[in-house]
Amino acid sequence: MGRTNTRMRWRAAAAALLAAGVVVGPVAAPAVADESIRAAQWHLDAMHAPEMWKVSKGEGITVAVIDGGFKLDHPDLVGQFLPGKDFSGSPGGVGSFVDGHGTMMSSLIGGTGKNRGGNGAYGLAPGVKILPLKIDNGSGSAVTADFLDQIGQAVTFAVDQGAKVVSISQGVSSVTALPADVAKLNRVLATARAKGALVVSSVGNSAKSGNLAEYPGALPNVVGVGAIDRNGTVTEESETGPQVALVAPGQDTIAACTAPSGYCTGHGTSDATALTSASAALIWSVHKEWTANQVLRVLINTAGRPNGGDSRTNDAGWGAVRPRVALTEPGDPGPANVSPLPADAAAPSTAPSVAPTASASASASGASVVPSPSGAPSVQPKAEGASGSSGALPVVGGVVAGLVVVAGVVFVVVRRRRVAGGR
Repeated sequence: MGRTNTRMRWRAAAAALLAAGVVVGPVAAPAVADESIRAAQWHLDAMHAPEMWKVSKGEGITVAVIDGGFKLDHPDLVGQFLPGKDFSGSPGGVGSFVDGHGTMMSSLIGGTGKNRGGNGAYGLAPGVKILPLKIDNGSGSAVTADFLDQIGQAVTFAVDQGAKVVSISQGVSSVTALPADVAKLNRVLATARAKGALVVSSVGNSAKSGNLAEYPGALPNVVGVGAIDRNGTVTEESETGPQVALVAPGQDTIAACTAPSGYCTGHGTSDATALTSASAALIWSVHKEWTANQVLRVLINTAGRPNGGDSRTNDAGWGAVRPRVALTEPGDPGPANVSPLPADAAAPSTAPSVAPTASASASASGASVVPSPSGAPSVQPKAEGASGSSGALPVVGGVVAGLVVVAGVVFVVVRRRRVAGGR
């Protein structure tokens, strides 16, 4: 029966991909008109952003973004940044950058789309204010201890400045992180949590190359986020393990960046983390009396469950964030002072070196929570690559397709869990 079911899933996935014209992975996509940036942001349509924005745009919420520098004058981000701080020790301050990663994450969270006559890149929560906090994200000379210490300093500053959500799309492998440095950072994160902040971090993109846990994403005082594609399938690169709490779109995203065109395509758990942080801001903006525990509990309770089930899995966590559902049908937020995450009151006495891999049941298929909506474009606007853990891709003209590529994509789809849920 297993072989028959696999064959049926393969055929169904193949038909769906061919019908939608979807090609997933590090493949260049056709370019379209520059003015179509917003039209190509499939994740906003899949998450019903225009409908949500009638209820909340994240007004009144500050989201701190800890990253490697920011283009403060990007047209889609002008007016969104609060005065930030540079913890990197490098010259130039917060407004200098060696790649477009921090700008992309800020855009995914709070971009206004004002560029190109209102057709620029929008964030999921365009009403938030962004607190830009610069660290050495690996492009400079920071060693692991300095990197973790800079994150800790930035988290402390963010909380002291009143940031409700702290978004960290950065990480370092557990292989290079000393337990003492990890424990120090976790104490900072525990303090931030005690003061009411919600810290969200990427779990990493190395599922195919060791699946080594990354910090801070694998620490107990943060919300670890994995990535899914436009079909609701956990991406092949998204790391798995008990640290995964939620997943969000992290494939073929479009955001403002520092490239000459001003826009880049990206993929990875970095992007998913930014969108999860924005989702929390949308909810908190409406329910300002809620605590971080309650906001997170509602995000978990309303997530699109893996295969429509009730339990969490190591690849998809409790499922895909669905802020529209969280806003319209939040349910009981539960106790204010109890975390919805299990066994996360303190850091482990010794830092784990490897995140457990997903169980064999993770290969089962299910319905998608973020299918490509009707009328959504299957091509991306002209954009240019930016380095960083988001894995931004350059976009060039021409059609990149073929049965070999589609077959490879389908093989990935049937091997990775899809996340179920409604809209």
